[in-house]
Amino acid sequence: MLVPLEKVAFARSGDKGEDSNVGLIARSPAIYEVLRAVITEQWVGERLGAIARGGVRRYEVPNVLGLNFLLRDSLGGGGTASLLTDAQGKTHAQALLRCQVEIPDDLVAEVYG
Repeated sequence: MLVPLEKVAFARSGDKGEDSNVGLIARSPAIYEVLRAVITEQWVGERLGAIARGGVRRYEVPNVLGLNFLLRDSLGGGGTASLLTDAQGKTHAQALLRCQVEIPDDLVAEVYG
């Protein structure tokens, strides 16, 4: 089933100097395994490449069912130096959560009953 990531994960983002990060947390261990296989640096880069002009780096955080993505050169110099509308990257998580991902029907049903 093709669903927005927000149906199967939570996310939070913020600034790290000129970079931003997006932490993605799966709603179940089984969904984490699917996201871990599908949501790669390349996958995020294809969808958020206009934001992450310096590329994407992924870090796995399995103890919280999480993936953390560093979006390099995404803040135009950082909070106080940037003229971007979102110079702290607070909306970057929502941008990722709106992307569509293929998740097995039974796993979506498991989360929503």
